[in-house]
Amino acid sequence: MKTKYSSPQQFFMQRRLRLSFVLGLLILIYMVSVILVNFQTFSSLAQVPAGLIWLFKNFIPNEHTASYLGPILYQLWRTLIISISSTICAALLSLIFAVLGAKTTSPNRGFQLTVRFGASLLRNIPVVAWAMILLFSFKQSDFTGFLALFFMTLGYLTRAFTETIEDLDGEKLQALQAVGANYFQCVFCGVLPEVASSLTSWVLYMIENNLRDATLVGILTGTGIGFLFNHYFKGFRYDAAGLIVLLIAVLVILLELTSTQIRRAIA
Repeated sequence: MKTKYSSPQQFFMQRRLRLSFVLGLLILIYMVSVILVNFQTFSSLAQVPAGLIWLFKNFIPNEHTASYLGPILYQLWRTLIISISSTICAALLSLIFAVLGAKTTSPNRGFQLTVRFGASLLRNIPVVAWAMILLFSFKQSDFTGFLALFFMTLGYLTRAFTETIEDLDGEKLQALQAVGANYFQCVFCGVLPEVASSLTSWVLYMIENNLRDATLVGILTGTGIGFLFNHYFKGFRYDAAGLIVLLIAVLVILLELTSTQIRRAIA
């Protein structure tokens, strides 16, 4: 079979030219952006070492930080519960919407368009924006944080679940339909068992992601570990704020390791 390149050398030369063009374009975009926002690249980079020294000097927990451990662990536990509960509730609804919106399982075209539009709308609104919008209606409460995470997760998981279902081999569904299976039998016997592993992986990923986002949401809603971090930070208790950051990182790592083990068990 003939190709448009006469030799391997010409092929690699064309790839180098394309790569050089892309890199040059990115550099040009960066330079234009620097000029527009008046960003001082070299002076900013020169301040990085001093900033890191201040960070490690002030945010490292010390012997007095242990007195803050009780309230921090309590608020961290509440934040974890909100992250998990919002993800699970959103996942259940997302599964229903995904079945109705996927091309292989959707009853009609109208459901597909409605589900896709709704998922795109929900997931393209940042979780911070959701928190600020809901703050006016539900005030500063755990429920506000729950709803902010719920709506963002609902859009994200609906899109992910829909694409996962659409990637499923359609021959199995056709075989079930050929033997007389109805719509619900096709979904529960032919679709869900095949995609259960992938859907579980998405849910576990969103729990990890929502734990990180819940910290930022808590600053806005005045609840959870985010509020406590903001309280300590504004009170110049940087050692306690540093302990919060450290514990969040440890908890996220533990969740990731647990998720990995669960994925391996259901694979």
